[in-house]
Amino acid sequence: MNQRRFNVLFLCTGNSVRSIMAEAILDREGAGRFKGFSAGSHPAGEVDSRALALLKTLNHPTDDCRSKSWDEFAKPDAPALDFVFTVCDTAAAEVCPVWPGQPMTAHWGVPDPKHHGGSEAEVAAAFADTYRMLASRISIFVNLPFASLDRLSLQKRLDDIGKQG
Repeated sequence: MNQRRFNVLFLCTGNSVRSIMAEAILDREGAGRFKGFSAGSHPAGEVDSRALALLKTLNHPTDDCRSKSWDEFAKPDAPALDFVFTVCDTAAAEVCPVWPGQPMTAHWGVPDPKHHGGSEAEVAAAFADTYRMLASRISIFVNLPFASLDRLSLQKRLDDIGKQG
């Protein structure tokens, strides 16, 4: 499990904020060793403008960001996935498609900042906090010693990452 590129799919119901952020973060943090993808069980059809603005502010490319169905990744010609992470509780509770390649899975739920009430500044802080949580988990993930972990040990580490604040 070393020296190859890993394909990682982040799932959320709407694929408009959290999974989009996670895809962007992984693409940068993974430094070519990881390729991020995102999708939703019931895609919103567009990426939340506040998520895009935050990603742009943090110098993430956003031109390719789009809300899409997880069905795209269950097709025979889809990229072979190594990991699939749910980042919302709703998607984690749904019956997922069968993913080509039998990827490892884990739940890394984070709060949806779209549903955070309050002032514009408070909502912006919620978006930033969601980004921070995802970035922290992804940083831990990309720095795991993949070559020295067996599948069971790796699964435990993936599950533990989902418990990080």
